[in-house]
Amino acid sequence: MNIVVLAGGLSTERDVSFKSGGRIAAALRSRGHKCVLVDVFMGLSEYPENIKEVFNDEEKYSAPVPDIPDTAPDIEKIKNSRPGSKKSFFGPKVISLCKAADVVFIALHGADGENGKVQAAFDLQGIKYTGNSYLGCAIAMNKAATKTFLSDSGVPFPKGVVVRKGDKASEEVEKNIQFPCVVKPVCGGSSIGVSIAETKKEFEEAKKVAYALEDTILVEEYIKAREFACGVLFGEVLPVIEIAPVVGFYDYKNKYAAGAAVETCPADIPKDKAIEMQSYAKMVAEGLELNAYSRMDFLMTEEGRIVCLEANTLPGMTPTSLLPQEAAAVGISYEDLCEKLVNFALKG
Repeated sequence: MNIVVLAGGLSTERDVSFKSGGRIAAALRSRGHKCVLVDVFMGLSEYPENIKEVFNDEEKYSAPVPDIPDTAPDIEKIKNSRPGSKKSFFGPKVISLCKAADVVFIALHGADGENGKVQAAFDLQGIKYTGNSYLGCAIAMNKAATKTFLSDSGVPFPKGVVVRKGDKASEEVEKNIQFPCVVKPVCGGSSIGVSIAETKKEFEEAKKVAYALEDTILVEEYIKAREFACGVLFGEVLPVIEIAPVVGFYDYKNKYAAGAAVETCPADIPKDKAIEMQSYAKMVAEGLELNAYSRMDFLMTEEGRIVCLEANTLPGMTPTSLLPQEAAAVGISYEDLCEKLVNFALKG
């Protein structure tokens, strides 16, 4: 098959996306497919008259895969680096190439890649793509919307409030915030812009960090707990995985630096707690109609209290990512996982 692996874009998770995309492309090529890794925003700087010829020279037309730095990319700098108009999210010839492909493997993370906009655009163009539908992606991308949408489902979430920049009502809400607390952008991923504030001064600084990314943020109770994740693949739950950062919490640096976290799959927890976490993961996936693949993140306290933090509709596929490790624990290799996602997309 001719496959476009779509990565990059204008998300703060842009660099992570390339690492996922490069590994996906290599896996699919090992299965005999022709794969081109494309930066959705930068597009193709050169291309043949017959766009399908791109698939006959994958190396020439594929985007490079940089290492993941310790900090998120400068999005404005990336925007300004593309020649011509900056208005379209899709770079030169991206849509044309995606139409020419048998299927598009969406390896985007965060922002317009994971919030349903790309999926909706592809639906209108008749382009087949991996992953979930636009509606589930749109709801899951907004952590506050996810909690509201699933409020009657029985899935436990941390207590929290939505705070909006410059909003008078939000200023009143802030007066009653208890410390310590967690401050995070309401959208976004990879723990970018997430802070733990223990004092009013730290809270003000945490707000600045989060507001630099979005005008709406989420302030949640701080829960001292172990960190876990549980994936759902085609409606079936995968084993729970535990993530134990060597230093600090599971932030951007610890997620992608080799050796920065110890990951255990299946997690070493009581069977009833693993089943409880898996049941919540399945409830979230079903509630948001995440039919392809997804990953839910959890906390569990010493007393056994479990809360769901968020749903990820395009889980990372990097060498340190969690869902591929969960799949491997039940005998699904990375290459098999990629192939299964492609085949599922073709049936849709």
